[in-house]
Amino acid sequence: MRSLIDILDLTTQEIDELIATANDIIANPKKYSEICHGKKLATLFYEPSTRTRLSFESAMYELGGYVLSVAGADSSSAAKGESVADTAKTISCYADIIAMRHPKEGAPLVASMNATIPVINAGDGGHNHPTQTLTDLLTISREKGRLGNMTVGFCGDLKFGRTVHSLISALSRYEGIKFVLISPDELKVPSYVKDALEKKGIEYSQTTDLLSALPQLDILYMTRVQRERFFS
Repeated sequence: MRSLIDILDLTTQEIDELIATANDIIANPKKYSEICHGKKLATLFYEPSTRTRLSFESAMYELGGYVLSVAGADSSSAAKGESVADTAKTISCYADIIAMRHPKEGAPLVASMNATIPVINAGDGGHNHPTQTLTDLLTISREKGRLGNMTVGFCGDLKFGRTVHSLISALSRYEGIKFVLISPDELKVPSYVKDALEKKGIEYSQTTDLLSALPQLDILYMTRVQRERFFS
């Protein structure tokens, strides 16, 4: 098994296979109710989370597995100065897989390089959130019946919104995708995201006017303002 740190760690074929498996789980939950029997998931969340942490934990229980949970840095050995690398090595002795959220970009990658078990990135700073992206892709696929040939609007905090960055990376590999990026000037997508789109020749536009953009969209992806990542 391998770690999942960035959505680009998965090919589009693997994403399509995961979506097919997810749809099968939705249709036949009993078929998967013991597939993780005897396995333990460690959830290491170094910043606040409700939906993501509970979704990991409930999923593991529904698959017949067990959960070891750390819900904050102040309740872990990080409060005593233990590094991410050392924590990953230690947790590898207790669990079969780690789901990690961390306020610093790259922390789950460091964990994966030191753990002897797979690490899933459950969000690292304003960088990536690959599992949320898989959920979003599943939702889009179920609602629209496809992942290509559509115009997708992203509205809100596009600078610090890690779910935006991951979803743009994933969708940009499908045919016929166009993006409309809707945000205040202060919260536009980072230059590296735009550079990647331009390198691939993917059409995108930027605007501050949501209402004028709506008629051209097939999907509108709304994000909250990431106040906790503001410098001032």
